Amino acid sequence: MTKNVPAPAPRPLRAALVALGGSLVIAACGGGNDGPVFPIIPSAPAPAPAPQPAPLGTLDGSVPLVIGHRGLPGLFPEETQKAYEAAADAGADSLETDLHLTKDCVLVARHNPWLSDNTNIADVAKTNSTVAGRKRTVPGVLVDVKYPPVADNGPPQYLSDLTDPADPKSVLKSLIVDGEDHTNDWSITDFTMAELKQWIAGTTYDARDQRPTDLNGKLPILSFQEVIDIAKAKAKSTGRTITVYPETKNPIWNNAQAIANGCGVAGSHPLEDALLKIMAANDLNRKDAPIFVQSFEPESLKYLRSAGMKARAVQLVDGNTIDFQTGAMGYVTNDVYTFVDGRPYSWTLAGNPKWFGEMLTPAGLAEVKTYADGIGPWKPQVMAHTIVPFKAGGKLADVNTIKPTSLIADAHKAGLFVHSYTFRNEAAAYLAGVYKGDPVAEYLAYFRAGIDGVFSDFANTAFAARATYLKETGR
Repeated sequence: MTKNVPAPAPRPLRAALVALGGSLVIAACGGGNDGPVFPIIPSAPAPAPAPQPAPLGTLDGSVPLVIGHRGLPGLFPEETQKAYEAAADAGADSLETDLHLTKDCVLVARHNPWLSDNTNIADVAKTNSTVAGRKRTVPGVLVDVKYPPVADNGPPQYLSDLTDPADPKSVLKSLIVDGEDHTNDWSITDFTMAELKQWIAGTTYDARDQRPTDLNGKLPILSFQEVIDIAKAKAKSTGRTITVYPETKNPIWNNAQAIANGCGVAGSHPLEDALLKIMAANDLNRKDAPIFVQSFEPESLKYLRSAGMKARAVQLVDGNTIDFQTGAMGYVTNDVYTFVDGRPYSWTLAGNPKWFGEMLTPAGLAEVKTYADGIGPWKPQVMAHTIVPFKAGGKLADVNTIKPTSLIADAHKAGLFVHSYTFRNEAAAYLAGVYKGDPVAEYLAYFRAGIDGVFSDFANTAFAARATYLKETGR
């Protein structure tokens, strides 16, 4: 049992603990008030918190993506194995590709469905009579637009490849793609995947007079599955997430071609159905799957959603001209580019005279949000390009002022990320004068404005520019 021991009686106070301005001292009282004072050294102050990185302006605060646009076509023939592997090695987060359907219903990675400007087919045709014989030579037919044929709506007629309305297979004779005439060229839909690989190889496309050409015609065309396989292999070897970024290219044209080739029944969507099938086979139809599905055609994305696509979708937005006095975008032209770049082709067919710009209004962005997760606008829609003081006849090289439009803020408010296209290094053709020939300066302007991702022909330059940007934000 514990005994309770009384506490000792209090002794005369011998010391006082005094706090003076945060310091503690003991005052010893030895019969007087002038005894020695012994300081107690205060603890060292807590270290100042480390500076916090500046928040990023992206939708979710994440690092903006570097999207290898057709691989790394600034250095290698586009949409080839070498281009895609080089893009991943250069730090690209995503491998972008355009999709068409071959004659035997296989998804193939190629930018344009006509082949003379992005493959070596013209050279092959000189010695291969089978290839030469597949050139499409039947001209298209003019069709009246269904909306009011006034100047503000563009040309009153457009070209169609349906040369015989009673015969859906007549689309296999001419080569008119979304109103654009490519008569006397070859269509990718006239070749099987095996034939493309056997006979035809990729080349450079944009800025072909300035980019390396030593590998032109030496690297085979790829199927979409091969692009997926490259992304998977590079993700495994690097330990990074590398997404694929396919575009349903010219979907109305592709579907008409595919149906005529027996890849689907009338009224079906063979292009989109083939994409959904390959996504399922590769476990890519999930919200968080390493894939972004893009299209300029809203009806293509809406169909994919209705058919069960769960992965992220991106509505691409095009334009035609820039008013360098105001920075405003132009959409209507007096030529075929009204139908190619001014509005989605489905709008032309439906008699809808509106322009791509409608998608970038708050109401348009809200509509896009119902079926997509992000937008992919042309660079001048994100950053207004102007010449100050204005001079008539000015060109891109004369642009000396850039300023973010409201698009990033508006899109983020709508819950949409923004991936803008296309960043290229060639100063004379692609860089506004304000950047003084430095492509890194252009990337930095967009990163600082809060862009969520950039489509780049030079993933190596984009990666370096992003590293500079992240460093300046304290990362």
